[in-house]
Amino acid sequence: MWQFEPLPLQGAFLITLPEFVDDRGIFIKAYQESIFTSRQLEFRMKESYCSVSHKDVIRGMHFQVPPYDHSKVVFCPQGSILDVIVDLRKGSPTYGHHHSEVLSAANHRAFFIPKGFAHGFKSLEDHSITYYLVSSEHNSSADDGILYNSFGMDWDTVQPILSARDLSFSTLEAFRSPF
Repeated sequence: MWQFEPLPLQGAFLITLPEFVDDRGIFIKAYQESIFTSRQLEFRMKESYCSVSHKDVIRGMHFQVPPYDHSKVVFCPQGSILDVIVDLRKGSPTYGHHHSEVLSAANHRAFFIPKGFAHGFKSLEDHSITYYLVSSEHNSSADDGILYNSFGMDWDTVQPILSARDLSFSTLEAFRSPF
């Protein structure tokens, strides 16, 4: 059974994905258009990809600027991650606020992340897979981000592993939102 829990950031949801268990193992459904449509969530998948991360890797905080902005469904089919979103929509009452949840193979939860949000995560164990369903195709000229430690998130790690690119992003305070 699909479960959609509204998050404190308007338009974002924590989704418990339906799980089917039998003698062979587990089958989990990650997306069904009619279910999203019935909840008035506009999402048409255009691209899908995944990352595999070591423990304490932080990836983020990423987004694409308009007109290439996108919404995402993100889940973790192997291992576990601390998934984080930040509202970057100028007119939103929760602009600049963040929310995090543990997504894992064990809890089969996913985030629905609307357009206008930054997204990132910390891998909580080695070989964690993060899977993305995205409503637009990647456009490198529209790819952007904010600095992972500039919005008050406690990542609970002494030595995070980050890419040079992710460390080069501007702070939330210096960021001028196009959303």
